[in-house]
Amino acid sequence: MSFKNLRLIEPILKALDEEGYETPTQIQQKSITPILDRKDILGCAQTGTGKTAAFTIPILQLMHEKRASVNSRAKTIDTLILTPTRELAIQIGESIAAYGRHLFLRHHVVFGGVSQHSQVNAIRNGVDILVATPGRLLDLMQQGHITLSNIKFFVLDEADRMLDMGFIHDVKKIIAKLPVKRQSLFFSATMPPEISQLADMLLKHPVKIEVTPVSSTAEMIQQAVYLVEKNDKQDLLIDILKDKSIETLLVFTQMKHAADKLSKRLNASGIYAAAIHGNKSQNARQTALENFKNKRVRVLVATDIAARGIDIDQLSHVLNYELPNVPETYVHRIGRTGRAGASGIALSFCSREEKAYLRDIERLIKKSIPVMNWEVSSIEQSHNNQSYSLNKNNRSNKRMTIQKRETVFG
Repeated sequence: MSFKNLRLIEPILKALDEEGYETPTQIQQKSITPILDRKDILGCAQTGTGKTAAFTIPILQLMHEKRASVNSRAKTIDTLILTPTRELAIQIGESIAAYGRHLFLRHHVVFGGVSQHSQVNAIRNGVDILVATPGRLLDLMQQGHITLSNIKFFVLDEADRMLDMGFIHDVKKIIAKLPVKRQSLFFSATMPPEISQLADMLLKHPVKIEVTPVSSTAEMIQQAVYLVEKNDKQDLLIDILKDKSIETLLVFTQMKHAADKLSKRLNASGIYAAAIHGNKSQNARQTALENFKNKRVRVLVATDIAARGIDIDQLSHVLNYELPNVPETYVHRIGRTGRAGASGIALSFCSREEKAYLRDIERLIKKSIPVMNWEVSSIEQSHNNQSYSLNKNNRSNKRMTIQKRETVFG
């Protein structure tokens, strides 16, 4: 199937061709036509499946047709796209600009952490499509700069992350201000009970779409785990990065301070690294991300919340410096690599304290993750009995063994 089979108008098809897109992803195939038919959507899809294009493309077409039919340039906001992080909001804005480059539609992105002056001016000048994070949107609504009374299309993206970040009450306040007559699109990677209840409140007879179940991991992603003591993880990571074939590496930590600490240690070791998390300023986060994309920074250390909006083409390596205590998070993390049919490598460090997390992950993905050795004289490892034996005297001689490395690095 091609995009030409999805009833898309020529200006959008031209933009997609210019972007090099030929074949829609599974969620795009399943979503675009029902959205064009003005159906509400309940989509369950993890990061990297192409869901941003799945809702932005048909909304652009519906907005274009609406504007053409009334032949007006009203300053009302007709579409609201609500998303949890600044990074994701910016990405959605970039997608709208790319797919809608041949349409005469105005869009703007608003988020916190920066001055609202330029955002307010853009809204006053007229915006057709608004992309927003919950906190800044509520602020601007309370100040009287934004009204949602004319919203025709509403998208709630990454709903489960809204819950994780504590935004669910803000989201409910925003939904309460929307007009009853509207088309709503709801996307979430997982469907915990509170998110399902929110979907029931928001949607009317939705078309339910589910792709790439959360328990599955991309077949192209090669996975491996190192059994390593917690205090030795930094040394192991530096050792792994001696492999020059790893041009860029996205590293996940659980806590913000851990991301900063690891980034500083890597830089002190001569490895260019940057940290990205919620306590960083917007400018610092964007600079770190751009430097990573442009390969001026080799390692990007990120927390889950900050990384949720990261979309990097051809990212070959991801590493779980700390295993997540929610197994679904592991799937989302490694899904940053192996996109669009490309191969990817996902490594994980598992300490003695994280054994239970590893078992939960393997139970979810229904497969055992191969174990990599790191100097047998230093760590005797058995994945079956999860035994750890560390020889402190040999720590200075630690090196990865070669025997299993080809199974991960090809």
